[in-house]
Amino acid sequence: MTTRPDIPPLQPGQRLPVPRVQRTHVALYVRDPVTSGRWYAEVLGMEQVASEPRWTFMSFGQKHHDIALIKAQTPAELGTIGLQHYGLEIAGDLDELRRLYGMLLRRGVPIVKITDHKAGIGVYFNDPDGNRLEFFCEREHDDAEGKRLMTQYNAASDPIELQPLFD
Repeated sequence: MTTRPDIPPLQPGQRLPVPRVQRTHVALYVRDPVTSGRWYAEVLGMEQVASEPRWTFMSFGQKHHDIALIKAQTPAELGTIGLQHYGLEIAGDLDELRRLYGMLLRRGVPIVKITDHKAGIGVYFNDPDGNRLEFFCEREHDDAEGKRLMTQYNAASDPIELQPLFD
């Protein structure tokens, strides 16, 4: 485990925050997100919320997305792994996400990226086997407005700075 000088050490008996997950979504690698999106719509009755050649985002009807279909870049991504990331919506606000970010840093968990999805902010990280997970904090709690933002910004995934909290 690597340590960074800007991360305060744990004090004896100090407890780290743990996530209180509210909702989840899954992102899957696929050959063709547009074709796969049609299948999910036809077979599972899902609604397409946003789509482009790199991804298609699908909803079961309430949340802005339940399944993201991500174009696999290599054949190795298809079939053997299948999961691009598992999103865990946390209970709480942006400060709670910042606390969880601080907890991940203190535990030496590799951070992949932090992104602004317009409907919320995500902190992506890897488990010990390299599986990607995301703590997601909704900024928009109205699902209809979340869908509108997802559509308007075409499922934005913009890098964003987030300051960790270490309290």
